[in-house]
Amino acid sequence: MKPNGSRSRFPDLGRLTTGLNEIFPGKGSNQRVTVLERKRNPYESTFPTEIVTCRADGGRRLRLFIKYGTKTFDAGYGHRGDVGYEARVYRDVLQPLRTSTPAFYGVHRPGRQSAPWLVIGYLNGGIRTSYSRDPNAMIQAARWIGRFHATNGPRARDRSLAFLRKYDRAYYRGWPRRTERSFAPWHRRFPWIAPMCRKFESRIPILLDAPQTVIHGEYFGQNIVYRKGMSWPADWQSTAIAPGEIDLASLTHSWPRALVRRCEREYRKARWPNRIPEDFEEILVAARLYVNFRWLGDARLMTPSIGPSGRLQVPKLTKKFLKDLYAAGKILEYVE
Repeated sequence: MKPNGSRSRFPDLGRLTTGLNEIFPGKGSNQRVTVLERKRNPYESTFPTEIVTCRADGGRRLRLFIKYGTKTFDAGYGHRGDVGYEARVYRDVLQPLRTSTPAFYGVHRPGRQSAPWLVIGYLNGGIRTSYSRDPNAMIQAARWIGRFHATNGPRARDRSLAFLRKYDRAYYRGWPRRTERSFAPWHRRFPWIAPMCRKFESRIPILLDAPQTVIHGEYFGQNIVYRKGMSWPADWQSTAIAPGEIDLASLTHSWPRALVRRCEREYRKARWPNRIPEDFEEILVAARLYVNFRWLGDARLMTPSIGPSGRLQVPKLTKKFLKDLYAAGKILEYVE
């Protein structure tokens, strides 16, 4: 494995082999897993990840995707979990459904002072939905999540899923308040943000009263592998109990209007094949507002700054969420 950044975040070959042998138990005491190749994941974000090719049980060849937890994990504002949390999602939420998600092989816990590893199957030959040229990639993703929400609505109350975080009033209120605080220094440039932050709070009851299900939490195209005409969602660390419309709003964020409408139709048919709830549109509007505040309220990612030239610099991603939020405000007549 060629180093790309700090290699200290990854176990050495000996520790990796030991950990994998605990994940894949076999007969006898001899070494059962042999590591053949290691490659850094070029798309890693929060956690160190790598793609490992190994031979197990003396002959079976496996390609694994390994995500390593970190001791200094920042849970943010309650919107994401650590590697241990994501592993429980794979084991207790996804594995029983036998749906198209990466195969869950297990969790390795090196010791009390070390963070766990999540070991899942590597999806070879896939492409992230955001980058796919196949027009059906987004449509398939909308159908997939609609069926997932339909299946998990009743399961959201199961005791086995009680470990999942649940979005409550305090959680929803925190995002617009942090957004307003982060953009306060730029009030003259964005005078419409503060009023929208306050008005969103009146729509929080819509999200609280909406039918709750298990959601992915960050169901953007870059987190969905499109492979052989099928969607394979990954990165489940933000899974929660909340309205399913939040995932739909995430998937269709910033896409052309025609494609957004088609995804919405496919989602509705997949989740409610017989009768679409009358309040679907109202819930979806509230969900779209939430998604924008959810990202704009993370000051570490989104806050503008003054550049060397003395001009205001707005990150590209921030512009995208500001544009969508402003458009929603125009429709709702929150802004002039």
